[in-house]
Amino acid sequence: MQYYNQSTEEVLKATSSQLNGLEQKEVETRQSKDGFNELEAKKSASTWQLFIETLKDPMVIILLLVAFVQLFLGEFIESIVIFIVLMINSAVAVIQTKRAESSLDALRQMSAPSAKVLRNGEKVSIAARELVVGDIVSLEAGDFIPADGRLLEVQNLRVEEGMLTGESEPVEKASVPIDGEAGLGDRINMVFSSSLVVYGRADFVVTHIGKQTEIGKIAQMLETAEAKQTPLQQKLEKFGKQLGWAILGLCLLIFAVQILRLFTSDQVVDMQKAILDSFMFAVAVAVAAIPEALSSVVTIVLSVGTNKMAKQHAIMRNLPAVETLGSTSVICTDKTGTLTQNKMTVVETYLPSKGTTSLDNLQEEDEKLLLNAMVLCNDSSFSQEGQSLGDPTEVALIAYSDKMGRPYQKVREAAPRLAEFPFDSERKLMSTLNDFEGTKTIFVKGGPDVLFTRCTQVLLDGEVQPFTNELRKQFQEQNENFSKKALRVLAYAYKPADHHVDELTLEDENDLILIGLTAMIDPPREAVYDSISEAKKAGIRTIMITGDHKTTAQAIAQDIGLMDEGDRAVTGQELDAMSDDQLREDLKNISVYARVSPENKIRIVRAWQNEQQVTAMTGDGVNDAPALKQANIGIAMGSGTDVAKDAASMILTDDNFVSIVSAVSIGRTVYDNIKKSISYLFSGNLGAIIAIVFALVVGWVNPFTALQLLFINLVNDSVPAIALGMEKEEPDVMAKAPRRLDEGIFANGLMRIILVRGTLIGVAAIISQYVGQQISAEMGVAMAFTTLILARTLQTFAARSNSQNILRLGFFSNKYVLGAVAFCLALYSLTTLPFLRGIFSIPANFGWSQWIIAAGLAVGAVILMEVFKAINAAIEHRRAKVVFDKNYPK
Repeated sequence: MQYYNQSTEEVLKATSSQLNGLEQKEVETRQSKDGFNELEAKKSASTWQLFIETLKDPMVIILLLVAFVQLFLGEFIESIVIFIVLMINSAVAVIQTKRAESSLDALRQMSAPSAKVLRNGEKVSIAARELVVGDIVSLEAGDFIPADGRLLEVQNLRVEEGMLTGESEPVEKASVPIDGEAGLGDRINMVFSSSLVVYGRADFVVTHIGKQTEIGKIAQMLETAEAKQTPLQQKLEKFGKQLGWAILGLCLLIFAVQILRLFTSDQVVDMQKAILDSFMFAVAVAVAAIPEALSSVVTIVLSVGTNKMAKQHAIMRNLPAVETLGSTSVICTDKTGTLTQNKMTVVETYLPSKGTTSLDNLQEEDEKLLLNAMVLCNDSSFSQEGQSLGDPTEVALIAYSDKMGRPYQKVREAAPRLAEFPFDSERKLMSTLNDFEGTKTIFVKGGPDVLFTRCTQVLLDGEVQPFTNELRKQFQEQNENFSKKALRVLAYAYKPADHHVDELTLEDENDLILIGLTAMIDPPREAVYDSISEAKKAGIRTIMITGDHKTTAQAIAQDIGLMDEGDRAVTGQELDAMSDDQLREDLKNISVYARVSPENKIRIVRAWQNEQQVTAMTGDGVNDAPALKQANIGIAMGSGTDVAKDAASMILTDDNFVSIVSAVSIGRTVYDNIKKSISYLFSGNLGAIIAIVFALVVGWVNPFTALQLLFINLVNDSVPAIALGMEKEEPDVMAKAPRRLDEGIFANGLMRIILVRGTLIGVAAIISQYVGQQISAEMGVAMAFTTLILARTLQTFAARSNSQNILRLGFFSNKYVLGAVAFCLALYSLTTLPFLRGIFSIPANFGWSQWIIAAGLAVGAVILMEVFKAINAAIEHRRAKVVFDKNYPK
């Protein structure tokens, strides 16, 4: 049995407590047994441990081995360059990890600093961390609740629990037991740590402290929630391991072949020098194959995407999340403040003489009296800065009065309040006594079902008439119609008071004259309708997860187009009753989850992830934080709690769901551009490997030195690869379905493109080396190096698109590519300067004739790339047409 099912006597017995509090000796015993009322910090990995982790990648290990060997052989420049690159990459990785989640710190800061508690029969103020189960704590307006507990005595208590439930309206509390199961938002006789008392007073007995509280459970879920790698990170990590072992195997094979050739050769050679040359051949292959600039290029391209997103009101907390958006297939979104405006608004009113009306005339007595009742029987107001003060429902009423041209201040000034009978959850009514038009008048506001029973008359066309059964039926039907549309309904009544009345009592709330009804709702954001539709076109499923009631959530979902035919809405309790197998079976038909707990949210996210869906989760409350962290990408609202922001990967500064769709478009473009950069880098590396392996097979000298390859990989190739990250989005970027989670990074023909481009670059370098070797081996190396660097640089134009040629793209449409190519050509020209030729193995007799031949081969390779692109595009178009004709015959 839960505490909310028990009577106050049963709870006191279960917690071994009493109404006059605990004795100090008992408190000390419980503290030694249960610990303090605080959230414990989790020990994090040291900087040194994080640094060591970055060096475990196979490609990093290979480069480290190469660097140490180069150092041993006296090649200091090459080894220092490799060490510098690896240290920079490791430092960046450690810094990013150190900036990881501070969600638990934010949760700890939310704890109440002190509490008013009964100890030894006396009320004292103590530090909240010293509370134990069984303590009797007193609350009043403005207090943060220091622990979870069961209410004992309640006086008009209202508590803001939005940080746990996601709902902005304060919850009215009571002390009576609740029958049956109740979700977190429906446990009206319980209070929860870190929520805020906004009205009234109460005493409660502490039932849970520290990590056993609801806020503590969230902290534990944050610790156990998995920080997901992005799809790109997963693919690059997997490919990096495969490439690392493949390179190691190739290097060992090349070295073994060379050694075998030495020992089977009849020629007399310097064995030590020959073995060293063989080893350097293998080293050259390793340096040529490893894309040393890849990590830096991907980081920079992601940064470019981050800057674009910032202009679209989306702030990225970690770079890889930019790419995750592009593969997002499910968005689990909160309702309040995310899809809706988080502002209760009066949308309809009802008068028996006019039916539903907007009160835009205010000439009729009925309309004026209804508006006066809305404003006068109301405790809310606006500050001078325009901030709303008071219950959101009451704020909606005075905002409606202002909208109708009757400023609420003037209405109140004209009818000053003389007395009041505050609202409470048992009566479900509020009454005020006002000096209205020279007569003492009682105005009453409350729940329709309750107020209907208190009325004996009704105002109809300005005249007071008996409240007949027929009129009562009309009001009840209208109340039901509003409720079916998930509107929150209030009823209003009045009656003249005797001139000697100065205070209000329960008796004054009888024999009332019914005026009418108001219906209100937290309306959807206007732009949400289009964004939901656009998400559907992009193949993205939107799921609503809210702490609000099922009918309200379902009505909003249907209104904005989130629910399709056959879709269902379920509550958190219904979800708890489902097995994992049943949830898996029903998952795709459930579009709305209502009255959910934090555990429900994280379960829903995991369920979609188990279906291999890249899942985004939006939210703003503490209750959203575990699911935000568990999701592939967590999206927090800018106005949300610090806990939610710390757990998220992305923050929306405008709290607008629409911005998510814009960010998805940018994310898809970023991923496309990263693939363009990857194809550029790997095509160039493959070309170098082909030239090296060919030289090994035919017995030529190594066509490239390790320093030449490092110069190309780290310096020359980085700039064009980054420039490709600046390409504009493709026209159909949001017309494609999200990428499958199992889709490889080289899918959709990218590997074929890399093989073709790499082969063309390799063949050009081989021909160039052959031509140069007719003069000398050194000239062959210089010409191969020149052809390789020029072909890889000019390949930038071909890499701008995998389907469109340079003419269709527009030669000047990406100024960054032009600048990158110019920069690389200038950079290459520096290597031909007299004082640098020796470092880059370019002989003194290398002149214009050799350069023209090398450049011509490079240009020819790039032209053939464009020819292949056109042929490949035509084949793909023809294949797509065959598929279309087959599926949609004429």
